[in-house]
Amino acid sequence: YEAELIRHIVQEISTQLNRTPLDVATHPVGIDSRVQELKTMLNLQSKDDVLMVGLWGQGGVGKTTLAKAIYNAIFREFQSSSFLECVRENSKNSNDLERLQEKLLLELTLGKKLTVFSVAGGSKLIQERLRSKKVLIVLDDVDDERQVNALARDCEWFAKGSRIIITTRNKHLLTYHGAHSIYEVKALEDVEALELFRKHAFQRNRKIEIESNLVDSVLQYARGLPLALEVLGSFLCGRGENEWKSTLQKLSKSPDKKNNDVLKVSYDGLEDYAKEIFLDIACFFKGLSTEYIEKVLDSCDFDTIIGVQILIERSLISEEKGTLQMHDLIQLMGMHIVKEECPDDAGKRSGLWLYEDVLDVLSRDTGTDAIKAIVLKLPEPEEMYISPNAFTNMKKLRLLILHNVDNSFQGPISLPNQLRWFEWPNCALIPEFGYGPKKLVGLDMRNSKIKEVPKHFK
Repeated sequence: YEAELIRHIVQEISTQLNRTPLDVATHPVGIDSRVQELKTMLNLQSKDDVLMVGLWGQGGVGKTTLAKAIYNAIFREFQSSSFLECVRENSKNSNDLERLQEKLLLELTLGKKLTVFSVAGGSKLIQERLRSKKVLIVLDDVDDERQVNALARDCEWFAKGSRIIITTRNKHLLTYHGAHSIYEVKALEDVEALELFRKHAFQRNRKIEIESNLVDSVLQYARGLPLALEVLGSFLCGRGENEWKSTLQKLSKSPDKKNNDVLKVSYDGLEDYAKEIFLDIACFFKGLSTEYIEKVLDSCDFDTIIGVQILIERSLISEEKGTLQMHDLIQLMGMHIVKEECPDDAGKRSGLWLYEDVLDVLSRDTGTDAIKAIVLKLPEPEEMYISPNAFTNMKKLRLLILHNVDNSFQGPISLPNQLRWFEWPNCALIPEFGYGPKKLVGLDMRNSKIKEVPKHFK
């Protein structure tokens, strides 16, 4: 009996020693203070319950890095532990969840290989084999309820004292699964952002001197997003000032592909109506009042209230002091999506907001039925020639907002009947509609020279 006990103890010690910490990041800036906050939230002193804690935030903000750091800090306090990385990416095919269940069981049963033939069978195995084990489980980059259901649906599957950590861009997923606490992972503070960028951009090339205003421009572009700071810092490392300037000029026209691909994952997971709401906010309405945005988009027959809430839950936008805001890189991502619909022809894109594009389309009659919204707000009044037939081919135009635009053409302009919201303060002429039913809901022509509302606007 004693020999058996000694062999078991030796095996247990050997197994524990084989458990190794994870590689967190090349330069883990700003991590320690966040790990301490998470430790408090995890309440490791409590052995009487099983807690599920969510790490929520936008793509590229450092959720995975923080999850690895907290895992390293606490995993030895549990009988066994598992960090399942890239759950979203690793559960795309029909049998991928079974493989993830096998990996979870392999790590938490300390090397015992178990075969899973179905998701339901895998869930049952997890319950049976782990109900008496105090475990630490990290599910990284979860984006679907099925993934949590298969791997850690119920806290009662595990022994008291266990902790489950889930990283996700979808806050509602955490709410649905009853997460006890949700930790919002935010962008780095200015001092932290500068430190992280410097570590990547100047680590091996201390002799190269770069103007401080160029460094400031990069920091302004990244806005504390760790992914952007790392990607740009690594790319600019060892390059001269002219290359820095050229890179910044290029970024002002189109976003960095690595950053954009990561951020776009959240957009790709939206339903079509939510995509349209997101693109309208990104291209036209960022920073404006929530009430105004909801009024405009409701006129376009969108389900705006739930749509905006979903965008907030997916970390694509935020509501601050009654306005809707978003990270600059997420806004650039949205604008890039619209531009890429037809890079060489603005008249074939769904939305227009740049002066050159609007002028080109409205003065040369190059608009098509692809255009759904035109919003141009100029800082000062400016004269622009708008052809009387500029909107003739825009059969799907639902939104037209022109501020400080004075039309040099004095004749009537015909608007499409599908238009839902028309906003043109100081308009000097009376637009007309074609024959048939109109869908106009919102009209703002304040300070115009029109003294009486025409019949077709009533």
